[in-house]
Amino acid sequence: MLSDSSKHLEVQVGPSGRAMAESMDPALLEGFQAHFNMERQAHATYFGAAIWMGERELRGFSKHFNDEARGEQEHAAKVADYLIARAQSPELQALEAPDQSWKSVLDVMSTAFLTERDVTTSLQQLLVEAERVGDSRSTVFLEPMVEQQIKAEHEAAHLLGRTRFADGQAAAVLVIDNELREGVAHPAQLQ
Repeated sequence: MLSDSSKHLEVQVGPSGRAMAESMDPALLEGFQAHFNMERQAHATYFGAAIWMGERELRGFSKHFNDEARGEQEHAAKVADYLIARAQSPELQALEAPDQSWKSVLDVMSTAFLTERDVTTSLQQLLVEAERVGDSRSTVFLEPMVEQQIKAEHEAAHLLGRTRFADGQAAAVLVIDNELREGVAHPAQLQ
């Protein structure tokens, strides 16, 4: 039998035995697990795009997508770190092989935009769920991620628009490729 003083020392733990300050709502946890794996899938998609571009001698596009792949891997790691900090175990799920059957640079850029759109939607849904269940820890974690993701989506839309405007013309695609090799991928800013 525990004494009254030792009852106050009981600490709730997560699945791995790590101390837990506050449990997570099951639906929110499920959403975080899904998002963690979505970021991993985005990494695979972008790495596939980097390979596809490299095979076509588009060094700037290849560099851009390799950088994007690393960024998605970092985002997955950030979510994993957060889950661990919340005493949860990140669940690695099997990834699908990325589709590399693109027919054009425009197809790849369309895939990139749709990937960013889906990641943005996932983060926004997580934030809404965190607010709904009153999980302020998750809200504080997610708000800057949503803001950063909206910028990434904007950049993807910009690059898709530039590629669409190039209309498959080799010289125009090479101009964009050169810009990406130099690290210029951001949209015009009016402020």
